[in-house]
Amino acid sequence: MLKPIRWNRFARDLIVIQFGFLLYGLALALLIRASLGTSTWLVLEIALADILGIRIGTMTVWMGFAVLGLALVFRERVGWGTLANILCIGPWLNLFLEWIPMPAENLALQIGMFLLGVLIQGIATAVYIGVDAGAGPRDSLMLAIHRVTGVSVRVARGSIEVIVVTLGWLLGGPAGWGTLAFALLIGPSVQWAFKLFDVRPHKTDDARIPAKGVAD
Repeated sequence: MLKPIRWNRFARDLIVIQFGFLLYGLALALLIRASLGTSTWLVLEIALADILGIRIGTMTVWMGFAVLGLALVFRERVGWGTLANILCIGPWLNLFLEWIPMPAENLALQIGMFLLGVLIQGIATAVYIGVDAGAGPRDSLMLAIHRVTGVSVRVARGSIEVIVVTLGWLLGGPAGWGTLAFALLIGPSVQWAFKLFDVRPHKTDDARIPAKGVAD
């Protein structure tokens, strides 16, 4: 169930993947501060963070462990990058939320922040996936459902996203037109970043990793 660690390049991979997580935390913070609607998982995580009275980044860590637990129940293969994803993105998100202010009712600035967040998340996904250290917990769950049920990756991912955003919205999460825009734009952003950095996942993972990437 565990991907082997390539010790001869572990130090390099650790630095690169941490840079990817930094960018991912920055992207999520920009989406949140833009106040136009966030990604589907953030809708749920923000709602739960408000209910529990904890920071959003902390909630993403706990959510990551919960989702990973479900993936492991289905015996999905994970790697050290999966655990690093859970532990590192949340703290970066909390840090950037402290540094990035909420724009004062400036729609042009909000849209700019939102689009920049989508662009940076695409780059962060390419950096992270390029290390090939294991899928994020949310992608791991998607792949587990695909493998166990036989449904397509698209159906598995889509079903999870619909359930998550609906639950988050019912709990008071910040779903908006930006949530739909994110769903439409994140795929092209990741694809562009894959081409820019020439990211080519190993053949053993090609059939298992969707073009959309992390999405964690």
